Amino acid sequence: MGLFTGKKGMVFGIANDKSIAWAITQKLHEEGAEMGFTHLPDHDPERPKMERRLRKLVEPIGAKVIMPCDVAKDEDVDAVFAAAKDAFGELDFVVHSIAYAPIDDIKGPVYACSRDGFKLSMEISCYSLINLAGKAKDLLVEGGSILTLTYLGGERVIPGYNIMGVCKAALESSIKYLASELGSECKVRVNGLSAGPVKTLAASAVSDHSQMDELYSAMAPLRRNINREEVGKAGMFLLSDLASGITGENLHVDAGFHVMGAPTPEVSGR
Repeated sequence: MGLFTGKKGMVFGIANDKSIAWAITQKLHEEGAEMGFTHLPDHDPERPKMERRLRKLVEPIGAKVIMPCDVAKDEDVDAVFAAAKDAFGELDFVVHSIAYAPIDDIKGPVYACSRDGFKLSMEISCYSLINLAGKAKDLLVEGGSILTLTYLGGERVIPGYNIMGVCKAALESSIKYLASELGSECKVRVNGLSAGPVKTLAASAVSDHSQMDELYSAMAPLRRNINREEVGKAGMFLLSDLASGITGENLHVDAGFHVMGAPTPEVSGR
């Protein structure tokens, strides 16, 4: 028996096989979880690229739900949880791996972010967690868990992360408030996982992965960057009963990079 034998959950936000949510999904599957999944709606129903990409990954692992979801539309979110209730009856976990900012707004300085760009970035990257948590809580069992994904740019200034860092800061504050509210109401845990640089579709818009690899190799206490499997294992842990006493937490999986307050000799040349 695995840690998730008999457990059921919904995963929001797998874009492709490089997604952190997919790395977590693989570990959950290895431990026996049954899951449902969502994908971005396809603009052309004749060419459902998003759906096909997701199905290729999750059908081989026995996905019970596969459906589109625009988290900016309540009717989409409601439909997903209705399908989850039909498929599973109740849920043990929810994974939220969703973030977005218009490219012009994320590429420029924070002070130049447009009003509409700010609203959309916050709605998709932060409010979506709040909304999912509110709609999932009646389906989640006592002892259930919600996990979202964040990044150090929500705590520190990461050049190039720009408005997304502001969104992640709001997301990380939301984790704490949701943990307090859902913990007292229904004994559900809410945590965040702050991963080091992983080459994903989203990360490609804000950073040069090779440069970040070099920086982590020189500055992180472990003198290396992390890999996708390490993030997957940590996500699975936070969702499991092994983490039953952990909530409101933001767990860093970054080879210790976040603890450093000054450049190492390798970086500074001292």
